[in-house]
Amino acid sequence: MDRAKFFAAVRLPLFGGRLSQNQVNGIEAILDSWEASPFDVRWLSYMLATTYHESDNTMCAIVENLNYSAAGLKAIFPKCFTAAQAATYARQPQRIANRAYANRMGNGDEASGDGWRYRGRGLVQITGHDNYEKYGIADEPDLALDPAKAVEILRDGMINGRFTGRRLADCFGATVTDWIGARKIINGTDRAADIAGYAKSFAAAIEAAR
Repeated sequence: MDRAKFFAAVRLPLFGGRLSQNQVNGIEAILDSWEASPFDVRWLSYMLATTYHESDNTMCAIVENLNYSAAGLKAIFPKCFTAAQAATYARQPQRIANRAYANRMGNGDEASGDGWRYRGRGLVQITGHDNYEKYGIADEPDLALDPAKAVEILRDGMINGRFTGRRLADCFGATVTDWIGARKIINGTDRAADIAGYAKSFAAAIEAAR
C-alpha cells in the first residue's frame, strides 16, 4: 500500500483536511499489523472505521469518559439509575462506573471498585473483569492503552469474535459484504449506518493506495 496516497485519500472526508501525528501513528499501527499478516481489505476498512468511531476520531487507545449528567445517566444506563439516583451520581465518573458495571462481566459489587478498575479502555473500549482477563491484563488494566496491545485486542476480538461472538468473516466474505450488520461484531446496531459510512471511506482510500 502507498501510505502517502492512503493518507491523502482519508484526510479530507474523515479528518476535515488535517491529521495530527497521533492520528497518523494510530492508523499506522493498524496498517503495520495488517501488512505483517494480511487479510481481506474490507476487514481492515471496518477495523479502521470501528477505531475511528470508538476512539472519538483520535485513532488512539482511550479511556472511557463517564462524566455524565443526570440526564445522560438516564439515557445511557436507564436500568442502573432511577431519576433520584442519577441526580446523586451525576458528574462523578468513578461512582458512576462502580454502579453501572457492578455485578456483571465478572465484576464484583459496587463497593468492590471493579466498575472503575475495569472501565472501558483501548481502541474498542473493552469493559469488565472478564474481558480484561481474556487478554491477560486483569492485573494491569491500563495495558489496554498500550498501542501494540490495543491493536492486538482490536484484531483478535473482531477476527475471532471474542467481543460479541460475531466475526468479520460473518460479514465480509465471498458472497457477502454487510457494512451495516458488521456493527454487531462490537455493539449491536448502535450507530451502524455512520460506521458503515466511515468504513466505505477507508475502503476507498485503501483502493486508491493499492
